[in-house]
Amino acid sequence: MTTSAWPAKLPPAKLPVPVGSDHHQGPGPPLPEASLVAARAAQDKLGRDTVVLAMGELLGVTEAFVVTSGGNGRQVKSIVDEVEQQVKKASGRAPLRVEGLRDLQWVLMDYGDFLVHVFHEETRAFYDLEHLWGNAPRVDPTVASPLNR
Repeated sequence: MTTSAWPAKLPPAKLPVPVGSDHHQGPGPPLPEASLVAARAAQDKLGRDTVVLAMGELLGVTEAFVVTSGGNGRQVKSIVDEVEQQVKKASGRAPLRVEGLRDLQWVLMDYGDFLVHVFHEETRAFYDLEHLWGNAPRVDPTVASPLNR
């Protein structure tokens, strides 16, 4: 009997990042600059344990996850509003879709090349995305790129 290593690990695609692009080009994998802006905006509203996961080589459909949480629905909404405002100000972009605004337990903001997950703390602990995607490189948004704030 042969065992299959499914899913097979495919070698990561290495795509050049054009100079002057909107991707962070510091140490580590390239990330959309707007994802770092989103993470910093979440931190500005006291988002808890904000982390950026570089997903490009693992997922293939998006470059980064920004994951953060708030202690209550009001804070979750405040973080979502600040992220939307700061990303719009920095890049002129609005999310393609936003889901979860009704119950404010897990708000997903889809920007295409990155996703922002704003959780209520208990919901974040339950789904534990950082553990699920534990082999994704983590990027500290405070030192990742010299963006003007």
